Amino acid sequence: MKTERKDVASYFYHSPVGWLKITASLTGLTGIWFCESKDGQNHANQFTEETRRQLQEYFEKKRVTFDLPLEMRGTDFQRKVWTELLNISFGKTISYMELSKRIGNVKAIRAVGHANGQNPLPIIVPCHRVIGSDGSLTGYGGGLWRKEWLLEHEGAIQKEKLLF
Repeated sequence: MKTERKDVASYFYHSPVGWLKITASLTGLTGIWFCESKDGQNHANQFTEETRRQLQEYFEKKRVTFDLPLEMRGTDFQRKVWTELLNISFGKTISYMELSKRIGNVKAIRAVGHANGQNPLPIIVPCHRVIGSDGSLTGYGGGLWRKEWLLEHEGAIQKEKLLF
């Protein structure tokens, strides 16, 4: 019988893209959730603390990759998609079609998009780096403004300059 690992720690971190709730088990990072406010108490462990530290470095432009033990909870297909997301370099984007090709199934583009949207570890597992084939930002679970902010932060897109 398979036992599900439980989250034992959570930590609220106020980032440039709003509040993030970081969750972890005894073996690794399990989630990063966008929140409108800090809606609970911090019960940190070594994984939430290290994640907060690495996220801080990322937002300060001192880190471009993360080195954390990830506990990706999902179906085999979802984990395959999420693992491939880890191969998208900082400052780069790919299309949903390209992501489908990379996992070996170009016909699974909708399923890939759905799995991308179910990613429980945004920023760390960079689902924000997947865009439409036409260059559009398309959807993002944390809101398009966060996706745009993250891509601008990484230099993958540039905010259009307004001329007056």
